Amino acid sequence: MMQEATVLAVIPARGGSKGVIRKNIRPLGGKPLLAWTIEAALACPQIDRVILSSEDEEIMATARQWGCEVPFPRPMALAGDETRAIDVALHLLATLPERYDFLVWLQPTSPLRTPQDITACLRLCVEHNAHSAVTVTQVDKSPHWMFHVAPSGTMRPVLPGDATLSNRQSLPPVHRLNGAVYVANTTWLRHSGRFVDAQTLACIMPPERSLDIDSEADLHMAAWWLSR
Repeated sequence: MMQEATVLAVIPARGGSKGVIRKNIRPLGGKPLLAWTIEAALACPQIDRVILSSEDEEIMATARQWGCEVPFPRPMALAGDETRAIDVALHLLATLPERYDFLVWLQPTSPLRTPQDITACLRLCVEHNAHSAVTVTQVDKSPHWMFHVAPSGTMRPVLPGDATLSNRQSLPPVHRLNGAVYVANTTWLRHSGRFVDAQTLACIMPPERSLDIDSEADLHMAAWWLSR
């Protein structure tokens, strides 16, 4: 509980991952990938309840083994490749009989995030009375140096202006969503149907904890970081 606010953490982990087959239960550092997120959530003192959303029996069993609650299976209609995260979140909020003030969305593909990262994002949202906050990390390659390449081979800048005339160090810093933590006021979430808008606050995480597992190479990179 945080300043009398109740907090629900949800870990979404469907079985049909494509980039890395069965990635949510693939071993990483001596435990399933999913377990790293469960442990971080359970170690966060501001979270009142941690639940898994999945349609997959093996993933649900693994989650229970690591102390995560699985109140009910995810409907198959919400387990497809095109299913939006917000639709899964809204289904959970509508199905659970209990009511919570804040939802913390924790994707298992961010195993390097810490309980402190979750707390920082949650506190940012609560203490600034924001309707949502998300973790981001600074990118090392600025979009000011990126181009669309036409079929003719010519280049058109992604952003206006000619940044090639500038030193890289003089360009403004740019951040991206790292997918590690999403926090939202549940009332706002139900009405807006989204996690992020123009008033969402950014909670900055370092690049070394912002790895998002989307390939075999990412798994190897995560193992290397954990070995350190």
